[in-house]
Amino acid sequence: MYFKQFYLGCLAHASYLIGSEGEAVVVDPRRDVDQYIDEAAAQQFKIRYVVETHLHADFVSGHRELAERTGAEIVFGRRSELTFPFHPVAEGDEIELGQVTLRFMETPGHTPESISILVTDRSTPDSPPKVLTGDTLFIGDVGRPDLVGSGGYSPEDMASMLYSSLHDKLLKLDDVVEVYPAHGAGSLCGRNISKDTSSTIGQQRQLNHALKPMPREEFVRMMTSELPPVPEYFLKDAEINRQGAAPLDALPPPDALRPEHIDLDRDVILDVRPAASFGTAHVPGSINIALRGQFASWAGILLSTDAPIVIVSERDDEVSEAVMRLARVGIESVRGYLDGGVYAWDKAGRETATIEQIQVGELRDRIRETAELQILDVRRPGEYRDGHAVGAFNIPLTDLKKRIAELDPDRPIAIVCRSGYRSSAATSILEGQGFPNVANVSGGTQGWISSGFEVEKVTV
Repeated sequence: MYFKQFYLGCLAHASYLIGSEGEAVVVDPRRDVDQYIDEAAAQQFKIRYVVETHLHADFVSGHRELAERTGAEIVFGRRSELTFPFHPVAEGDEIELGQVTLRFMETPGHTPESISILVTDRSTPDSPPKVLTGDTLFIGDVGRPDLVGSGGYSPEDMASMLYSSLHDKLLKLDDVVEVYPAHGAGSLCGRNISKDTSSTIGQQRQLNHALKPMPREEFVRMMTSELPPVPEYFLKDAEINRQGAAPLDALPPPDALRPEHIDLDRDVILDVRPAASFGTAHVPGSINIALRGQFASWAGILLSTDAPIVIVSERDDEVSEAVMRLARVGIESVRGYLDGGVYAWDKAGRETATIEQIQVGELRDRIRETAELQILDVRRPGEYRDGHAVGAFNIPLTDLKKRIAELDPDRPIAIVCRSGYRSSAATSILEGQGFPNVANVSGGTQGWISSGFEVEKVTV
């Protein structure tokens, strides 16, 4: 058996190519599908099937384009409600590819149609099977029960289904079975996913907090409490996937725009440069989401899916990359890019703005010097509870726009996250809302802790 995991850090997303004796299947493909076609060709496989473990909401899948380009059949769980023909599978159904058998398990809970796939290699019967769990079972966590596509079920209903899927099906597998989920750390489809991208059933039985022995009622309460908000783009992406996305090459290329072509009252100015470059000079009102890190996920959360977008970068290849990454989360409204970047804006006599960048040592000094300083930690609540800079309070970046009234615009604000990535996006949001004195803490909480500065923790 040939088995390859494709991990996309931008979306914390894992997809898979499995092949045997000239035939292959792709599981949970991302929108840009060339890498699967190229890898299958390199291994002399024909892609026979494209399998989706569920109707994804956090990214746009390439199942339609991949099927059209390869002649493959699209496979979903039988409870999927799609607008195109597909091969429905139910509990116990199997597909064979050469010496490989895919056996399907219905594992609802994250969504009603969710399936998991037990993969066995008949040519090596002593090798452990693999189970592709989609968003039902992650490494260190399990799927959220409150996302779109739940068919009228409440989060409590879905959590109860999830309990059954985990305890009556996945945890019935042998401890040696290898676990391969559809997402890793940072995905909003879970709350505390590990950085590891694979594990075993035995390891998860021991280490996964959501798999500890507990009554169904306790599990349901745990899974439905303190859930982060569902990003608005999830609903759009799920609907795109229900219909099948258009090929990427059908999207129009962005136009090269001069400063006079940009309307700051209409256009969303998306600056994809690193925080330090953004802080030095940027177009007023820009939002900073750097291309490194989980760019696509944060763009989906922080940007409207329909507003006209103008990209600011220092390199043309980054513009193309940004357009493609935005399309992965269903944002197809890029109308152009600032030709020549911020330099062109400045050369045209347009005013640029700056954001102060400070190191953790300077943050400590400012804490000592003034009681007026607001220290805003924009990490997730769990990250914040595990340890934060002394005096910091928490508003997650996902909630910042809705909770901005909790901040005092007349007092200075230092914004911190883990490393300075999310905090830079937060500073750009506050600057756009008229906050005159904001600073981004370079190095973030990671730098604060490594410097040995005082850390506070929240006990629950």
